[in-house]
Amino acid sequence: MTAASHPHEILRAKINLETSRIAWKELLRFFASGTVITVSPELDLVEVATRISADDKVPVGQWLSSGKIARVSDDQARAWLESDAVLWSVVVKPWILVQQRTN
Repeated sequence: MTAASHPHEILRAKINLETSRIAWKELLRFFASGTVITVSPELDLVEVATRISADDKVPVGQWLSSGKIARVSDDQARAWLESDAVLWSVVVKPWILVQQRTN
């Protein structure tokens, strides 16, 4: 079995192709429904999405308890709206994961 045919790597590649940049204002209705999760810039968005999709409870639980992934707060949502932020995003039903990248 090659690395590319490993199920985790296949899922990761699929999710990577589904990432995109999106204006925060386009996600407001999803934020209002509580389905938007912010991912800390120190984490790899695709890896987090892959672990959530695979229901990998240990790392996801650690990220949740450390605050590295969390539902977007009202304050964060307001700041992104005021700054007209564009975020990296990917859908892992029922969640939309977003990440603000700093360059």
